[in-house]
Amino acid sequence: MATFGTLSDRLTETFRSLRTKGKLSPADIDGTVREIRRALLDADVALQVVKEFTGRVRERALGDEVNRALNPAQQVVQIVNEELIAILGGQQRRLEFAKQPPTVIMLAGLQGSGKTTFAGKLAKQLEKDGHTPLLVACDLQRPNAVNQLQVVAERAGAAIFAPEPGNGVGDPVAVARTGVEHARRQQHDIVIIDTAGRLGVDAELMKQASDIRKATQPDEVLFVIDSMIGQDAVATAKAFQEGVDFTGVVLSKLDGDARGGAALSVASVTGRPIIFASTGEGLDDLEAFHPDRMASRILDLGDILTLIEQAQQAFDEEEAKKVAEKFAKDQFTLEDFLEQLQQVRKMGSMKKMLGMLPGMGQMKQQIENFDEREIDRTEAIIRSMTPVERRNPKILNGSRRLRIARGSGMTVTDVNQLVQRFDQAAKMMKTVARGGVPSIPGVGSLGGKPGASAKRGNKQKKGGGSRSGNPAKRAAENAGIAAAAQTGSGFGLGGGAPQPSESDLAEIQKLFGKA
Repeated sequence: MATFGTLSDRLTETFRSLRTKGKLSPADIDGTVREIRRALLDADVALQVVKEFTGRVRERALGDEVNRALNPAQQVVQIVNEELIAILGGQQRRLEFAKQPPTVIMLAGLQGSGKTTFAGKLAKQLEKDGHTPLLVACDLQRPNAVNQLQVVAERAGAAIFAPEPGNGVGDPVAVARTGVEHARRQQHDIVIIDTAGRLGVDAELMKQASDIRKATQPDEVLFVIDSMIGQDAVATAKAFQEGVDFTGVVLSKLDGDARGGAALSVASVTGRPIIFASTGEGLDDLEAFHPDRMASRILDLGDILTLIEQAQQAFDEEEAKKVAEKFAKDQFTLEDFLEQLQQVRKMGSMKKMLGMLPGMGQMKQQIENFDEREIDRTEAIIRSMTPVERRNPKILNGSRRLRIARGSGMTVTDVNQLVQRFDQAAKMMKTVARGGVPSIPGVGSLGGKPGASAKRGNKQKKGGGSRSGNPAKRAAENAGIAAAAQTGSGFGLGGGAPQPSESDLAEIQKLFGKA
């Protein structure tokens, strides 16, 4: 996540120096806490939050839980992770819906914070969950704000209530009140009220927002805050809390390149949970905020759970089972491969997905250099093939490959590399689908061939037996060589080395079937 990139790098570098030490002294702890304090302050985290955070980390790090740990460095990382989760809000908080619909959700924040875009994102997400949201245009001050919300609503496929043209015309409080009544009549179960913002906090803004809240009695008041505005985020949040009050926070523009540490301060300073995080400009770029997952991302520990959830949304389970069966029967074709590519595309940016893997912060440059258009090029090559060629790549001779290269705007080398990679991947997946252990190019079979070690041992026994002149010693040495031959393996492991059991292979097949 770009916003916390610098903070993540600083913390990761700090912990890397600890891993070389078997035991941590008070001086080591103080040095680590000092670096953490500098990293947080450089990231624009509020001073009061930094003091409380580093104080708790130092107290726990000097305690018995680190001194008794087998790996003190990992224990310190765990402590920092737990304290990060705490300042981010502790546990995830979901939207609370009214017992008697419609549920009214009011959005508040400064102009340019992303309220209107978030309204569309939230409406689209709620529609996916089976709700029928209604967007109400109450931002009647900003030029063309009503038109913008209409465009966003159309893109999101959501209904909108906009009786006033805006641009300074109309009463926002009356629109909000009648909007809720309209939703009740039209049986919309959720109302999302988009209110006006200002370039700065002022009395008129607060009064208008407060009047809308009194008129509609919202179930949720979400404060949308720009993650890139630095320390002003904390001051603005305090001002809105005192003037309007809110029940939850939305962090917008988390895909930006700002230091973003102020976002770490909001939940701790206001005592209100962060409910959503906006991670891009697209209407699908909205995530439920999980404090534990965000802390893991900041510490470069990955976010596998979010990655799995995105995969479950993008991939069809029944289709995945069919693909697994095709792998097992050696019937997987380039047509199937094309369908899988299209499902991967639904998950969003490959860079974002790679960034969720543990330890990928150390490969930031490689991820940034990854070309998202590579999938487009691969798709272009496959689409330039005839249906017969996709089903049977073995018929691709030189002239066919030249025609495909010209049709896709690529080179023959590109076509050859795609076919080669497809063949290798298909073979590996076929082995896994049948319960075997795949052979990796340049490494060989991970499982080894049964009996191979024994054969090597027999050859060694015949040609490399003991030549000692002492019969008793010669017999003992030959017996040792024979025993070693029977228990050896290609990796130098003894016969007691763990091998995949039938249950392990069955589990691999089961997981693969759901992949």
